[in-house]
Amino acid sequence: MTYKDVYAAWQQDPDRFWMQAAEAIDWVKRPSKALFDDRAPFYEWFRDAKVNACWNAVDRHVENGMGDYIALEHVSPVTHSTKGITYRELRDRVASLAGALRAKGIEKGDRVIIYMPMIPEAVMAMLACARLGAVHSVVFGGFAANELAVRIDDCTPKAIIAASCGIEPDRIVHYKPLLDAAIEQAAHKPEFCVIYQRDQEVARLEEGRDVAWHTFQYGVEPAECVPVEGNHPAYILYTSGTTGQPKGVVRDTAGHLVALAWTMPNIYNIGPGERFWAASDVGWVVGHSYICYAPLIAGATSIVYEGKPVGTPHPGVFWRTIQNYRVKSFFTAPTALRAIKREDPNGEWIKRYKLHALQGLYLAGERADPDTVKWAEEHLGVPVVDHWWQTETGWAIAANPLGIERLPIKPGSPSVPMPGYDVQVLDEGGQPIGRNTLGAIAIKLPLPPGTLPTLWHAEERFRKSYLDHFPGYYETGDAGYIDDDGYIYIMARTDDVINVAGHRLSTGAMEEVLSSHPDVAECAVIGAADALRGQLPVGFLCLKRGTTKTEDQVIAECVALMRAKIGPVAAFRKAVVVERLPKTRSGKILRATMVKIADGQPFKPPATIDDPAILDEIAAALKTIGYPAA
Repeated sequence: MTYKDVYAAWQQDPDRFWMQAAEAIDWVKRPSKALFDDRAPFYEWFRDAKVNACWNAVDRHVENGMGDYIALEHVSPVTHSTKGITYRELRDRVASLAGALRAKGIEKGDRVIIYMPMIPEAVMAMLACARLGAVHSVVFGGFAANELAVRIDDCTPKAIIAASCGIEPDRIVHYKPLLDAAIEQAAHKPEFCVIYQRDQEVARLEEGRDVAWHTFQYGVEPAECVPVEGNHPAYILYTSGTTGQPKGVVRDTAGHLVALAWTMPNIYNIGPGERFWAASDVGWVVGHSYICYAPLIAGATSIVYEGKPVGTPHPGVFWRTIQNYRVKSFFTAPTALRAIKREDPNGEWIKRYKLHALQGLYLAGERADPDTVKWAEEHLGVPVVDHWWQTETGWAIAANPLGIERLPIKPGSPSVPMPGYDVQVLDEGGQPIGRNTLGAIAIKLPLPPGTLPTLWHAEERFRKSYLDHFPGYYETGDAGYIDDDGYIYIMARTDDVINVAGHRLSTGAMEEVLSSHPDVAECAVIGAADALRGQLPVGFLCLKRGTTKTEDQVIAECVALMRAKIGPVAAFRKAVVVERLPKTRSGKILRATMVKIADGQPFKPPATIDDPAILDEIAAALKTIGYPAA
């Protein structure tokens, strides 16, 4: 079947399509139908089923003779260690941890926060919760104490599972003091904390509350898998909210399993025994969907990577890992590729490794600029699939489904909608607009299985955040257009579309132009307030290593390039060269914060920022070109 056949099959009979997809899952009680819409717009999938996520990710593969296959491959350049864990070992260790949690009173429906680095034990903790029907909430390891406290108060965990420390290329991140401070600040107190002591740091345990990971499991009966209802929450994952209060995205169990099981063969072209690597973190949605659950549901090997794309120890570490573990499909963020490209613009490090097993590179997390896509295609010689999804959706809204059919790649586009997603471009009044016209991108309800049914204990906020602006649609918050071939182009967040003298312009389109300059490694464009035109674009340029031109030369050439490619309407005249851009830990550029700095507005550094000190550097750079204006 072609992509068009598959998408048409979903359109013609969505319930039949998803019930067929559900055949990939082991059910304790099979669902009678796929969609339950009696509580619309709070749609539910496979509600009357009974199922267990841990069974589908681990136990059934052991039962089916795959016990000796590698489930998790831990690759840690920061500790100079590697370790493979088979499906049988994973089952036994998860069952042991689940048994210990059960012995301490953790039951179906209880919440457990997980605060760990990229080690296999983080995945085991997630699966142990799923085994019991407990609801896990993974918080990025090393997150600030006050932000962790907010999440503790919101999901009220009975227990917290943490590690003693995380390891960065140049330092140890002390998790335990952060955890202690968060519990002290929080109104809700967990009953107990399980601490995994790492060799690099042994943390002090709080008597009566804390227990060491290994001691915790002594002499405890392993736990069996607990069946849960199809609409039972698998996890809560917090994403930043505009109010400063994080939004707890809920993921239901059955829809999550069915959707992820469908994606592995169809989007990523991965089957049992094959090797898949998502270079992310379990603190983000990519880590939930494509480090922990989806590869294991598929019976594949999942790489758990602890390190950076550059500096641990060099810009070839990704390619070395792909070579050594014969990775077939690799998933990373465009920002990671840009970091590598900046250090290795000619791909010399790529040439050192044999990447024969690699069949596709997948990008998500932010918009992939065409220049980065072309660079990767040229040096890797494989399809580079920019695909688009969100924490809320849990899997790809749009992609190039290599497992069904390799569609033509259009740099700058995440390709086409996946089954379940009826993607529309709307004007400000909520009416669909024609092809090749910039507008707000929305998805007609219902959303497919695996997407968020609501926010944790915040139904009204769910409506306000996603449903109220465009009735009958899910508002993505992204702006873009659909071309004549049905390809989607995500150009900016809705609030990143700037208005220059009445002309709506995409900052993403401007960034495409700047990144095409041969000396620009990475860039960002924001709209700064202007008394005459409303807004004016300002560019931030990170230059490639070894460029011989002066900063003024590069800026002048970028201004000329913008005039040639977008035209005088862009009114692009100001840019600054900076060493780095402010980003979240997942690699998203903090454009909204940069706008506030340029406009002289008060701002609070987002909790997810990688390094707050960089904002001072941005402010200093903006001052050199007259921002904020007097």
